[in-house]
Amino acid sequence: MTPRRRVLLVGVLALLVGCSMTGLEKYVIGMLWAPGYELCNLPVPGSRLVCEPARQLDALLPLAAMLVLLALAIVAIWGAALWCLRPVRDLAGPIAHVGPQNLGHRIRPRGRDELAALARAIDEMMERVAAGYEGQRRFAANASHELRTPLAVQRTLIEVGMSRSLNGDQLELVTAQLLETNERNERLIEGLLTLSESDQGLRSSTPQRLDEIAYGVLAAYQERATAAGVTVESHLSPRIVPGERVLLERLVTNLVENAIKYNCPGGTLTVVVGDSPALTVVNTGQVVPAEAVAGLFEPFRRLARDRTNHGRGAGLGLAIARSITQAHGGLIVARPAEYGGLRVDVQLPVRR
Repeated sequence: MTPRRRVLLVGVLALLVGCSMTGLEKYVIGMLWAPGYELCNLPVPGSRLVCEPARQLDALLPLAAMLVLLALAIVAIWGAALWCLRPVRDLAGPIAHVGPQNLGHRIRPRGRDELAALARAIDEMMERVAAGYEGQRRFAANASHELRTPLAVQRTLIEVGMSRSLNGDQLELVTAQLLETNERNERLIEGLLTLSESDQGLRSSTPQRLDEIAYGVLAAYQERATAAGVTVESHLSPRIVPGERVLLERLVTNLVENAIKYNCPGGTLTVVVGDSPALTVVNTGQVVPAEAVAGLFEPFRRLARDRTNHGRGAGLGLAIARSITQAHGGLIVARPAEYGGLRVDVQLPVRR
């Protein structure tokens, strides 16, 4: 029986008991004290109803009978309430034992009543919790791998330097390699900190000129783009968005840096600031499979499958860009560009 029907049945029974209690005590007294108490006779038409007891009863007897009936009614209603709530207790048992070791547990209810709707909502919540837990576990594993590799390289270089005496050229080479590895560790840790901070949301939100931010980032990366043989094109219309300037600068920086890093000699980088979308960054380069685009927003995910090649970064650029966009209440999407490379569109809310 569904919870709705159980509650309805208990309500009907309680109503019937309440309606009958006004005269029920007479019958209780009659059964307990018969024949000492005589019930009222049916009146003759036109006469009054007259009840005469066979003997004098204690004045407290009707009150005692009412208390007995009230106690019985309370017990009955309490038992009925427990009966109605039994499906909820049955549902609470499996949920209480859900933990990291069995996040795959699902209730999978049948029916369309309220309890089934609640169970389905719990199953959907468990799906989201399991996905988040798996994402955090995968993130920790990838972060450990990314940090372990350069640390192993540093250890090897140090051991090589300590095992034998090095001449000037060898010492300079080892020192340069150590410095490069250390700089990569700094970039990785900085990226992890930025990702963590952006996941926590905005500390403050003030109107920001997105076109001015993009102009400043492009000016800072113009020399790097020239050295890479990439032509920069920009179309910056005035656009004000609410947000935090430091994070918006990091958003544009990550997209521009990726567009230069994964471009090709003689390629182009196009940055557009407008109404909808607020920001568009398009770069030429190798062909990006459509099925691989969504995975590029995951931390430590690169298009190249060789995870030991870290010359192009740790794979946090687009993950940080997505986190910053979500912190600003926006949406970031990517798709393969028409002639190779990637097109990234960022939708941001307008100024309120």
